[in-house]
Amino acid sequence: MSKLLQIHPNDNCLVALSDLKPGSYGFNGDSALNVVEFVPEKHKVALTDLPIGSTVTQYGVSVGRTTKDVKKGGWLNTENLEHLADHTEIREIEYNWQKPDISRFESRTFMGYHRANGKVGTANYWLFVPLVFCENRNLRIIQETLDKVLGYKKENEYSTYASQCLGKSINTVESSLNQQVFQNIDGIRFLYHDGGCGGTRQDSETLLRLLAGYVHHPNVAGATVLSLGCQHAQIDWFKEVQKELYPNSEKLVIYLEQQKIKSEEQLIKTAISETIEGLKEADKTERQPAPLTKLVVGLECGASDGFSGISANPAVGHASDMLTTLGGSTILSEFPELNGVEQNIVDRCESRTTAEKFLTIQEAYHQRAKAAGSGFDMNPSPGNIKDGLITDAIKSAGAAKKGGEAPVADVLDYTEPVTKLGLNLLCTPGNDVESTTGMAGSGANIILFTTGLGTPTGNPITPVIKISSNTKLFQTMPDIIDFNAGEIISGKKTIPQVGEEIIEEIITVASGKKTKAMQLDQNDFIPWKRGVSL
Repeated sequence: MSKLLQIHPNDNCLVALSDLKPGSYGFNGDSALNVVEFVPEKHKVALTDLPIGSTVTQYGVSVGRTTKDVKKGGWLNTENLEHLADHTEIREIEYNWQKPDISRFESRTFMGYHRANGKVGTANYWLFVPLVFCENRNLRIIQETLDKVLGYKKENEYSTYASQCLGKSINTVESSLNQQVFQNIDGIRFLYHDGGCGGTRQDSETLLRLLAGYVHHPNVAGATVLSLGCQHAQIDWFKEVQKELYPNSEKLVIYLEQQKIKSEEQLIKTAISETIEGLKEADKTERQPAPLTKLVVGLECGASDGFSGISANPAVGHASDMLTTLGGSTILSEFPELNGVEQNIVDRCESRTTAEKFLTIQEAYHQRAKAAGSGFDMNPSPGNIKDGLITDAIKSAGAAKKGGEAPVADVLDYTEPVTKLGLNLLCTPGNDVESTTGMAGSGANIILFTTGLGTPTGNPITPVIKISSNTKLFQTMPDIIDFNAGEIISGKKTIPQVGEEIIEEIITVASGKKTKAMQLDQNDFIPWKRGVSL
């Protein structure tokens, strides 16, 4: 196994594939480099002398500027390198790319839940949605009640009442606690949040648009919406937002307003009884074969390391290219982590209008960050930096590999739904949960999540498949990692091989296999308020 890797022939730095002591190491077959100091695994080594002010390139793009002289074979780190991103412009060029061979998957299907509007779910959930944080307490009571009575979790004072709504006698309640009542309902999900009132009216509008995406998601059979009554996020406004964004969706939605109901007890009982009736109807839907064109796959990375951009991310990118070639849709998000690779994105946009929308959203986001005393260059986390991602451009260049090479079909602002087949860009922050929350809200019915350090992140309604960039992580955190891409680093497998294996994993999960995050009941939901979150 080689100890150094040059990712792109124009790169003037190499990646250390293991800890390197001073000495000579081979790379790219017949080339060698004399490393002059200790370099940690996953970090970068100068391929040539780099005087102060030199541009450092990786993945074929600028990723930093030296702040000190760095000798050939020297370690590039935060003491001698700062962020640098290339200038971007819209160019009149024809983008050409090599489509992958999809013959192995052209006739494949997954077992999904078909909806009236033609969408297909990879899961079947009932959703409880509070329009304001004031309803969170009521949600907790309902969750404790239904999770137990429906065979999910534990008992409270409303359990007997809910059981009677199901037509059970009191004597049969205890014997049914661990039995799932509705075999075709994967669970009930509760979207706790701290919004809907206070803040700005724009915050409430963004929240309603996000919640609309969850209510009308193909993985959701129906929803119960709780409102206090006096908050910004009114039921009528929510209905208008749903009609605007999802005019063809036929979804059973129950609306309850606490200030119009005589007591909290009555609100809770009404929510329980009407939801149970809705669940009885939703349980009639069973999994049926569906083509892979019905997949909308989110592409996410979190707790990344210096291997993410050369193993897990490009493997996910290959899977994305295969899915879009098959006629499905994928979503690449985290706009702060596209900083430095904008030119590649712009060149791949299918229209000038799409390219202009991307740059407009990206620049506005960047300016908001700067106005708050921050910036995209402050994006790498301490964990990222420790494991070799020392500038935002280095992190971005590797993160963007999740989007493969396919043309960009559409650019979406936060909460806009996916409407086009192919690769979609969605504006979200780099924060893992805010980003996955946004991708599910825009229609992702599966999320691929690459990680180099490990994170338990999941989503309430969309299965999240966790993919490790290195084998050590896969072995040390088997309770949260679903799939290992680390064999690319060891040379045992190629990027296309792993990409195809990821497609197989997607099909299995889309057909009902529970991911590690689902097994752990890791249902993370954090709406983005459009503030400065990197």
